Amino acid sequence: MADLALSTTVDRGRGITPRPRRPVRVALTRVLPLAPAVLLLLLFLAGPIVYSLYGSLTNTALTGYKAANPDFVGLDNYANLFSSPEFWKSVWLTILFVGASAVIGQNVLGMLLALLMRSSVKPLRSIVGGLVVTAWVLPEIVAAFALYAFFSTDGTLNSMLGWLGLGGTTWLITFPMFAVIMANVWRGTAFSMMVYNAALSEVPPEITEAAEIDGAGTVQRFFRITLPMIRRSISTNLMLTTLQTLGVFTLIWVMTGGGPGTASSTLPVLAYQQAFKFSQVGYGTAIATVTLLVGAIFSIIYIKALKPEVD
Repeated sequence: MADLALSTTVDRGRGITPRPRRPVRVALTRVLPLAPAVLLLLLFLAGPIVYSLYGSLTNTALTGYKAANPDFVGLDNYANLFSSPEFWKSVWLTILFVGASAVIGQNVLGMLLALLMRSSVKPLRSIVGGLVVTAWVLPEIVAAFALYAFFSTDGTLNSMLGWLGLGGTTWLITFPMFAVIMANVWRGTAFSMMVYNAALSEVPPEITEAAEIDGAGTVQRFFRITLPMIRRSISTNLMLTTLQTLGVFTLIWVMTGGGPGTASSTLPVLAYQQAFKFSQVGYGTAIATVTLLVGAIFSIIYIKALKPEVD
């Protein structure tokens, strides 16, 4: 060690640059393999986001002179957006859609199905699991048309209610948000069910058995033992279902077209309408950018919830 220190001192005295330290070489070895992935993310993720942000600051149109020669208008699109009652209505409908169909519907129903499947016999578990997963693996456009047929005036739901003398409701016109919320719950519950089924299988049975011996009931064991042990799985599933539901477009567009009027126009639907129906691409891009920011806020909240607890 003394000789090494002396050698380094002598080299510095002679003006010779010392060799790079080993930690630097180790860091480069770990970072360089990630470079291609980082470049791809910058190209296909960050690039479109930056271009979209710039587009929201212009008055780009779908056709005409402004389609080829848009002007930079700064924050005018956002000023018009935040002063529009139609936008705030769309924000409320988006919160309602995400909260009712993803945060509550898919997660609660997915947890109930996971619990019931774990306590049921294997044949019944296979049948129920297969039926629920079928709705999830269907292409979204196919599921949307199936649900449109289910909720239409002459559809399956009214036919079944007709047996009870309750048919004839125009669900897609009178209750459009209820219809699309139920449709999204039906289609997305399978994912939550599988996530929670896997999480529940990781709960040590000896812990719940010990609690049962101590006199804890089924409900107490679930809320005081099971839920705290699968908290991270719940947070992860909430984040995934929230972000997926925030971007749902095909299901709503096929079933209601955002109508009647704007009664079911969530932010993705409103962005499409403004950009491709009214040809205001810059204004529609501003709505899409706001939707992206809303998703980022949700992500930050869930990521903070997923942080490990520090004792």
